[in-house]
Amino acid sequence: TGCNVTDSKAAESLLMRISRFNDRVQGWLFDPNRLAPTYPESMITRPFPFNAFYEIERVPSVDASGFRLLVGGRVRQPGSWTLEQLASLPQQEQITRHICVEGWSAIGRWGGVPFTHFLNRVGADLSSKYVGFKCADDYYESIDMPTALHPQTILALTYDGQTLPPKYGFPMKLRMPTKLGYKNPKHIVEIFVTNEYPGGYWEDQGYNWFGGS
Repeated sequence: TGCNVTDSKAAESLLMRISRFNDRVQGWLFDPNRLAPTYPESMITRPFPFNAFYEIERVPSVDASGFRLLVGGRVRQPGSWTLEQLASLPQQEQITRHICVEGWSAIGRWGGVPFTHFLNRVGADLSSKYVGFKCADDYYESIDMPTALHPQTILALTYDGQTLPPKYGFPMKLRMPTKLGYKNPKHIVEIFVTNEYPGGYWEDQGYNWFGGS
């Protein structure tokens, strides 16, 4: 016994069940047709802040010429994609607000492939529960399928009109203005569709999984 309730495994289990219940409630309340606010170019935050679970000196270096995005799981066309192939797909640009769980926010301009288009292109089973991501910096993340299909969810290849810089997630990041920042994985190297809960880097340490903004 003691004053610190988190010392108890039973208490930790209860808190985890509460968090998962909150995930379900957020999922029920999520409107896939409701758009996040967009902003004029004059409101872009410059410079856009760098944020990661490591210092900027540790940003991974990814060779563009040899890069291949791996795609697998519940898709009809598993395989790999070059950056050139991704850039040849329809592109969409947005100026939206990035909201960090730490309490700050910033407005940025991202461009890339509408994720719903990409999922359809690879023949993803859209009845699946989750889309998971693995990253070059050992980060990993997963999202619900309704968010994956949201019209503002994009596989971002550019930032502010230029190739996505390493500090912002090169070769690509998933940009979702409907989610908190930690749900937007950077340096993506693999995408998979699954019905098995994949977890997430921060979620496996106690963060809320749905992470809606």
